[in-house]
Amino acid sequence: MKLNYKIIFHFLGLLILFNGGFMLLSTLISLIYNDGVTHALLLASFVTLICGGVAMLFTRKHNKEMNKREGYIVVAFGWIIMALSGTLPYVFTQSIPSFTNAFFETMSGYTTTGASILNDIEAIPKGVLFWRSLTHWIGGMGIIVLAIAILPLLGIGGMQMFAAEAPGPSADKLHPRITDTAKRLWLIYFGYTAAETILLKVAGMSFFDAINHALCTLSTGGFSTKNASIAHWNGQPIIQYIIILFMFLAGTNFVLSYFAFKGKVQKVLRDEEFKLYFKFIAVFTLIAALIIYFKADVSVSSIDHPMVWGAGESAFRHAIFQVLAIVTTTGFVTADYTMWTPFLVVFFFGLMFLGGSAGSTSGGVKVVRHLILIKNGFLEFKRSLHPNAILPVRYNTKSISGDIVFNILAFFILYMLSFIIGALVFSILGIDFQSAIGLAASGLGNVGPALGDFGPVNNYSALPSIGKWWCSFLMLIGRLELFTVLVLFTPFFWRNR
Repeated sequence: MKLNYKIIFHFLGLLILFNGGFMLLSTLISLIYNDGVTHALLLASFVTLICGGVAMLFTRKHNKEMNKREGYIVVAFGWIIMALSGTLPYVFTQSIPSFTNAFFETMSGYTTTGASILNDIEAIPKGVLFWRSLTHWIGGMGIIVLAIAILPLLGIGGMQMFAAEAPGPSADKLHPRITDTAKRLWLIYFGYTAAETILLKVAGMSFFDAINHALCTLSTGGFSTKNASIAHWNGQPIIQYIIILFMFLAGTNFVLSYFAFKGKVQKVLRDEEFKLYFKFIAVFTLIAALIIYFKADVSVSSIDHPMVWGAGESAFRHAIFQVLAIVTTTGFVTADYTMWTPFLVVFFFGLMFLGGSAGSTSGGVKVVRHLILIKNGFLEFKRSLHPNAILPVRYNTKSISGDIVFNILAFFILYMLSFIIGALVFSILGIDFQSAIGLAASGLGNVGPALGDFGPVNNYSALPSIGKWWCSFLMLIGRLELFTVLVLFTPFFWRNR
């Protein structure tokens, strides 16, 4: 079957139009704050809107049916097209004149990685900073719609495993139509963002800082309007606790939020992935807090403002903040965790491979995949003793098909191979071992801060140009569940059948 190129370009044009519309919002912010780049942002918006409009105009007469191959192409190239058009505000305003740097920053935004090449964030015009945060917010919601509404239909990355909550032939579906599901998820996403903005403003942030950090928290992105990231507000613990709360929510399956708002709290509490996600956060926070309290001595260092609530509270707050920031792949920073003893450096590096819940804005492997792998591992012991027994893997009391288990195993192997190859490429570019493995894990997991020369208090500006393009590729495949992008490199994908 030949590819339906018209519908592909039609959808890509729609995405570009969508991008241009959000650029107009950034232009409005620029006008309000009179930052001097309003005309440049307006031009970027018009160019984007015209390109999207032309693409849609020339493909308006297209076959409405989209098969799996076209779905893969739209998803993968959609992110690339969004990133390419998203560079225009940076380039036109000369905030990031280098196209390589502008593309890296934009791809980091849309994939909600939060890795930045900017050396002085606070010197960037407010309209551009708002656009930077919007790329996070757009990408975060995009991945929610993908995970809940599109990927299960394409059979990607084991996402069928929560088909009980996703649209499809199930009694527990959100809504039978994908478009209506997407609307409900958008409403929850927007509601959380508005709520966090209000709370951060009341807690002491300026409105501009509040809305930007809300956009970046709910998307689990990590871009900040301050050079010191959230460490800028270390003297205001309430601000950090608000961000902690919303990082936790953003790392939770958004379908569970929908059920909670519908009063089905027991459904949330019985969800196996949610329970394991909560236990992971609790245990990892306890471990980190104890080590910080007894070894790192954050309370008397320069981490906190003198007016803190006590050494114990300070250790707990920094521990839970950084654990959540890495597990949910948000990447905000309250301190340089690479200075908190060698154990915690390795500890946080390991957390980069965890990820939040499936159906959240988090990157990484995802808790549910770890859960299925652990369950299958234990069942293998039983199968070795009882080879004739039928022992299915169960998730939320329902047995999971062998195809899904194999899909998850394949995903995990492919993820680790991608990490190893990613680190090898960075090492070829002359980057030291610690920095190379940190870059690969952070890029692939969409975490943001890495290790070594690219740790939490540094940025990615020193990365060679080739390294930035390679890191952008890792961010893309990690964000889109590996298979979605890598399948495009297989010869059989492009054969007309």
